[in-house]
This record gives sequence, C-alpha cells and structure tokens, in this order.
Amino acid sequence: MAGGNSPAVLVVEDEASIASFVALYLKNAGYDVSTAATGAEALARVAAGDIALIILDLMLPDIDGIEICRRVRQRSDVPILMLTARDEDVDKIIGLEVGADDYLTKPFNPRELVARVKSVLRRSAPERRHAESAQLRHGDLSIDAGRREVRVGEQEIQLAPKEFDLLWELLDHRGLVLTRDQLLERVWGYTFAGDTRTVDVHVRQLRRKLGDASPIVTVWGVGYKVGPARDPVSAA
Repeated sequence: MAGGNSPAVLVVEDEASIASFVALYLKNAGYDVSTAATGAEALARVAAGDIALIILDLMLPDIDGIEICRRVRQRSDVPILMLTARDEDVDKIIGLEVGADDYLTKPFNPRELVARVKSVLRRSAPERRHAESAQLRHGDLSIDAGRREVRVGEQEIQLAPKEFDLLWELLDHRGLVLTRDQLLERVWGYTFAGDTRTVDVHVRQLRRKLGDASPIVTVWGVGYKVGPARDPVSAA
C-alpha cells in the first residue's frame, strides 16, 4: 500500500532484474512501488488496490500486455505507461489504441522513465483533468473538456486519454503551428527532447478515428496545425 501521499505505482514485468531496476529508481524518486510478474497478478492488484499508475511490459508469460491494457480500461482510467522491447510502430499504435497513455522502448534511460511517470501523473491528476469545463467546436467536430467527450455530428468517438489531450491542444491553438517538441511539452509534460514519434503515432490514430472530420494538417518539417473547418453536416 502507498505510504503517506506517495503515488502507488505498479510495475508489471516478468524479468526480475528489470522489475527491480525500475522499482529502485521509482522508489528513489519518492513513489510507492509494487511489482507483478504476470498479467493475472497485475489484474488482481489493479482490482484490489488504489493504483495511481501502471508500468506495463507488453511481453508477459500468461496474458499479453495489450489484452491487460484492454481489460484495465474496461473498469478504470488509471494511467498506463507501456514498456516494449519491440521498436515497431504497430505495437505502439495498438497499445495506444486500447488506452495506454505513453510508451517507452527498451533499453531506456531510467531518468527518462521517471520523467515520463511524473508527466503522466501530472497530466492525469483530477484537478487537471476536471479543471476545464469548456467546449470547442470545429465544423462537425465538437469536444467537451469537462466530460472528456468528442463527437462528430451526433456520433461519439472514443479516444485514448492522450489522443483527447492532443486534439484539444491543437484545437485550442487553432491558427498556430505547433512543433512536435511543443506538443510533447504541452500534452505529455516533457521539458526535455523526447521521442517525437510519440506525437506522430497519436496524430495517425486521431486521423484514423476521426476520418474526414479530422482537422489536423501536417506542416512538413515543423509540426501540426488545425486546418479550416468544414461546414457541419446537417441532419437528414
């Protein structure tokens, strides 16, 4: 259980050396850390305890990390940071699609892991998530910050937490071009040079889910912006 006000972090990793290594750095950073070596154990811990964040390895001996993420999202919006040894976009896309908040590819710098944990927790804090009650509309696309809902016309579009935050950031700065580094800082909270592919993966997911209603335009060599709004589609 968490000691004092220390956020409880669950490290789901079947390689004991990596699990202990990650746990050590997180404990030194002030987190209350527990570990799970299997997917079944992880799901039981999430169901039983007050977990603030999950660090989830994709390669586990019993249940695939993607399936664990999917099951957790059915009952909880606890932040999930994926760890993967596979440097393939398809793994990251699938993980982000089922609700992971961020990913880190092995081998990784432990200081970067701690920084990402801090930023994910900061962005997911209740006071941050519920501070906004505003709504934005762009053509047929509407986004409600308080309810964390996105709609195209009357159809609700299910977005992962960081997909929602990225879309809001771009719409809230319509008319401006935001660089990938700016988006990393504003959406993920990184104040260092992070992996800008994170932004690109989320943009691809947003375009796929929003289809023709996606307002995101690539500014080659710079970043992304919101394009002109299409006229809302009238109900037949």
